[in-house]
Amino acid sequence: MANPNDKVYNMSFAKVYPLLVNKAVKKGRSAAEVDAATGWLTGYSPEQIAAAAASDITYGDFFRQAPAMNPARSLVTGVICGVRVESIEEPLMRDIRCLDKLVDELAKGKPMEKVLRKP
Repeated sequence: MANPNDKVYNMSFAKVYPLLVNKAVKKGRSAAEVDAATGWLTGYSPEQIAAAAASDITYGDFFRQAPAMNPARSLVTGVICGVRVESIEEPLMRDIRCLDKLVDELAKGKPMEKVLRKP
């Protein structure tokens, strides 16, 4: 039986990433801030994020191949897309929703030092 999350996992990172950036930029934030949040979560450098966005890597593989998922990501809580992040069972989907939540907080004007949780 197919995983219902496969549709998200199989999306192209090159398609998803500009949507995340646009969401933040429309609200007066920068692509660099989205990269900082993405890097904080995954361990990717801005150059690695740009390379991934120019490649055919899937969204799922972007997270599966992350250099260093931040252990403090468990501090990312709240609701995104009507779902409480901390209640998502599947670790990969929880990580993906963590990035959604970080970008959402940026777009809502939260200061960067609050977005990037400190343990």
